[in-house]
Amino acid sequence: MSMDKPDYLAAWLSQYADPQKWNLPVAMPSGIAPVVPDLEETLKSFDISLDQAQTLKLQQEYIEQYSALCSDMAAAREPALTDKRFSAPAWHSSAYFAFQAASYQLNAHFLNAMAETVQAQPKVKQRIRFAVQQMVDALSPANFLATNPDAQQKIIDTQGESLTQGITQMIADMGKGHISLTDETAFEIGKNVATTAGAVVFENPLFQLIQYAPLTKTVHQKPLLIVPPCINKFYILDLQPQNSLVRYAVEQGHTVFLVSWRNADASLEQATWDDYISKAAIEAIHVVQNISGQAQINALGFCVGGTILSCALAALYARGEKPLASLTLLTAFLDFSDVGAIDVYIDEMQLAMREQKIGQGGLMAGGDFSSAFSSLRPNDLLWNYVESNYLKGEAPTPFDLLYWNADSTNLPGPMFCYYLRQMYLENALKTPNRLTMTGESIDLRKIDAPCFIYASREDHIVPWKSAYASTSLLNPGKPKKNRFVLGASGHIAGVINPPPKNKRCYWINEAPAADAESWLAGAEEHPGSWWGAWSEFLSGHAGKMVAAPRKPGAAAYPAIESAPGRYVKVRAV
Repeated sequence: MSMDKPDYLAAWLSQYADPQKWNLPVAMPSGIAPVVPDLEETLKSFDISLDQAQTLKLQQEYIEQYSALCSDMAAAREPALTDKRFSAPAWHSSAYFAFQAASYQLNAHFLNAMAETVQAQPKVKQRIRFAVQQMVDALSPANFLATNPDAQQKIIDTQGESLTQGITQMIADMGKGHISLTDETAFEIGKNVATTAGAVVFENPLFQLIQYAPLTKTVHQKPLLIVPPCINKFYILDLQPQNSLVRYAVEQGHTVFLVSWRNADASLEQATWDDYISKAAIEAIHVVQNISGQAQINALGFCVGGTILSCALAALYARGEKPLASLTLLTAFLDFSDVGAIDVYIDEMQLAMREQKIGQGGLMAGGDFSSAFSSLRPNDLLWNYVESNYLKGEAPTPFDLLYWNADSTNLPGPMFCYYLRQMYLENALKTPNRLTMTGESIDLRKIDAPCFIYASREDHIVPWKSAYASTSLLNPGKPKKNRFVLGASGHIAGVINPPPKNKRCYWINEAPAADAESWLAGAEEHPGSWWGAWSEFLSGHAGKMVAAPRKPGAAAYPAIESAPGRYVKVRAV
């Protein structure tokens, strides 16, 4: 393809088509020391070194590839732009912008390759990779108006309207404190998200308990309690009727109760992890038992909700209570040996700073959570919207999942710091009797109930092998009491996969396996949603069918207000 290439650009490129004219040393002593003389000493102070031979090889390869790129551009040969951010015709029709994009691709490859040559402790090297990738993603020419021909063309096509709209949207987002991923005015909790009918039947300062109205004339005798993550709002499990896990469970004939966490404010600045166990999870279990009249219930924990629920259950079993008919864990950690991409934010120094700031009182701001998780996928959750919203002036489209994603929650500082230290940093939960909660030694082995453990194969928040490790912590010596199911996709999309969509797939292996890889090697792939397999498991432990309750709650637990309640509507500030 021939490109528009001005003479001055051809002349400039011709200077670099021959590496001999670069006036660079053939060998660069001590890696890149000529550029940064004190670099080697700085690296040594952090116990970091560079593979000198590999560094020199990369430098030579870079010179060769850059020379070839300049030669191609000088000859008006279009470079290969493989990055999807440069797929618009405007990037290909101009030699100037095509060269910029191709140079960026080459530099990005070189910088990431350089990061791989670093010799350091695994965690240090992971952080170097992360920092380099953050810089590479941020410096894409697609992120700047001066270097984005597609955005420039849109300004011309709209006679400046796109630029005006982009600036307006950027100013609005600055006021909100975050980039708009969706049209946030298109949704209202209780109106077009979180709409499954029900009532709040209990509340305290930490949570509201919702009981959902039956959709069948008869229901299983033993109810289901859902404990969602407190880091997010619960309605990811009840976005729309067609993709609501809550509604699906109700439709299968289960009486569903759900914990709706309070968005922490100044009144909860002193709340601890123990409070979340005793005054929330255990309280919810006892209220559900009391309302249903059932000594044993089914319980489901999602993400950190699964960790909280498991700790509460271990404490109850330590007391001699046996509240469970079955336990379901969805993308939840019990063994924190491998915590995935978020590990770049977990170390003693960062945690000590956090503890000093909010460990004795204060709030972990929901906005900080959002920023941290967005940084794990910056091109999808940050720079993509910088380009579309600001540079091109495109209005964000309504998307319920992204509305939920932006609806962040605060956490009490003491509770959050305990969670980070004891779980993420020290991985103490998996060791029997190492932790004490609500006055009880916590031993996950004491939880005596059939378990359904789900993980998502591409999950970067809870790696599936970490979720699989729960099979060795729960029901040890009784592998047939555990059922592990692996679904396709990631942390959220893998979980929210309703059967009517007939999307994705899942894997099941009924035979016990020594480790996650052995389990997968013997697993059978099934098309569609894993929800049906879970429903079959749940129904097998939910008891006989009885008449559906005529009204929510009980005499001691009258309905307080309609679902979804007040707590979920409170925005983080």
